[in-house]
Amino acid sequence: MFRRLSVYFKEMYPIVPRFLLGLIIFGEIHFIILLNAGIRTFRLGFQELIGGFTVFSFLLWLRIADDFKDYELDSRLFAHRPLPSGRVHKKDLAVFVAALIAVTVLLNLCFMNNFGFFLFLYIYGTLMSLWFFSKKKIQKSLPLALVTHNPVQMIMNVYIISFTCFKYELPLFTWVNFLAAWTLYFPALIWEISRKIRAPEDETEYVTYSKLFGYKKPVQFVLILTWVDIVTNFLLVWNLNKLTVAALLLDVSWMTIKFLQFIKDPTRFAIVDKVERYTYIQESLMLLTIPVYLLWGKL
Repeated sequence: MFRRLSVYFKEMYPIVPRFLLGLIIFGEIHFIILLNAGIRTFRLGFQELIGGFTVFSFLLWLRIADDFKDYELDSRLFAHRPLPSGRVHKKDLAVFVAALIAVTVLLNLCFMNNFGFFLFLYIYGTLMSLWFFSKKKIQKSLPLALVTHNPVQMIMNVYIISFTCFKYELPLFTWVNFLAAWTLYFPALIWEISRKIRAPEDETEYVTYSKLFGYKKPVQFVLILTWVDIVTNFLLVWNLNKLTVAALLLDVSWMTIKFLQFIKDPTRFAIVDKVERYTYIQESLMLLTIPVYLLWGKL
């Protein structure tokens, strides 16, 4: 079983990079909130590590849940993947997920200060894995699946925000917290739509937004979302580092050019590849704002 699971993790969810990503997501929201609240002395400990692990664990659970939900479709269109190919068994993943959730629940119950928010996150995740008891209706509608599933990213952000506010006795309902809830929601939404935009000649049986609406309209919609997203970043770091704002503006300008190039000629490149590069740069800049501000103050 362990050998089969290692195959799954290697191909579908590399453990070390994804765990680091969980820490980065947690840390970015956590420290941006604290710096905007004027807090410079941090009480870091085991809780922050559990928070990062919870993000990692939750996203891993969603990855496995998606493989179960899409098993029949993947068997036709992505038969090379570990689960539909038979290289990993459903029982392997079921046992692993049960243990993973049990450990995550126990850690949050015993050590974290926001178990109610954690519980809400996992209840929503469970409903997602069950198609909100409307599989036939949601599975057939790509926009409906997006509307019902994508908000989970914001709920995860709120989980992080609640921990930070409770630990440092900060108000939960503030303008900064509102922006922080959106700041990692938009990149997830943009990526989710972009990965389902293809050139007309690249379309297959797999349902994409470009197949439903043509490739231009989804790209134009994502372009608008990208600028809305970058505005939330501007507002969060404006009082911390103006150099970050300038760098973010360059990044979004480059991405805008790529969107326009794709609209003109969708065969030049896969738009999701450019979106991923843009997002990595964007989030790296947001994260770098924290040590730069702590070392040199406002720039």
